[in-house]
Amino acid sequence: MRFASLGSGSQGNALIVDAGDTKLLVDCGFSTRAATARLARLGTTPEQLTAIVVTHEHGDHVGGVFAFARRHRLPVYLTHGTHAVAARGASSLPDCRLIDGHTPFAIGSLEVTPFPVPHDAREPVQYAFADGQHRLGVLTDTGSITPHIVERLRACDALVLECNHDHALLAASRYPAALKRRIGGRFGHLENGQAAMLLGQLDTARLQHLLAAHLSHENNRPELAVNALAAALGCSKEWVGVADQEGGFGWRQLC
Repeated sequence: MRFASLGSGSQGNALIVDAGDTKLLVDCGFSTRAATARLARLGTTPEQLTAIVVTHEHGDHVGGVFAFARRHRLPVYLTHGTHAVAARGASSLPDCRLIDGHTPFAIGSLEVTPFPVPHDAREPVQYAFADGQHRLGVLTDTGSITPHIVERLRACDALVLECNHDHALLAASRYPAALKRRIGGRFGHLENGQAAMLLGQLDTARLQHLLAAHLSHENNRPELAVNALAAALGCSKEWVGVADQEGGFGWRQLC
């Protein structure tokens, strides 16, 4: 199994998980044209994809999902709540398959495990993916850490982990007070220190890759996220990767 990011941040998010005969797109916050170009950078075409799985209805995650899925005849997996909100007003929808946010399901050779997260959306989930040998955990939009999140991510071979903001930078930013409270609140986004604390609760003995994701352009710096995660893991800073808005990150192989 391998994985890569098409881009990560407030302007659009998408991740690809590749298990050979099964290739899943996790969210698509880009236009069909932009997503296709970003896939091409990774040596992949839309025709090779198996399905799209969706985390929640915010535009930077779902904005391009339905158009891309219709164009390429891909099924879309999402919770009832996400479907109710994201599909509202849509003139036509692709093949939408509703999932229970607590129940694992299979797509091709991948076992997909959704898990609920505290975020200001209708029925948000994040995911873990397993191919029978390796497990990838993805956590990019949550305001706080729950015991259930810890359990789902406890022993992964790779983690894509939200480091949205630095507490001091957010406090000093030009954002309105209400927006600061939303971002830093229990249903907002993870701060660098929170992400580091989560790592301290996980069994990281098998961890091959750690990527900081969903960094705020205004309220974070890559070096701050890397410093926090490296300190929590006790590894060199060079070992921690960062997903950015324009380039995401390239293929990471699990072996």
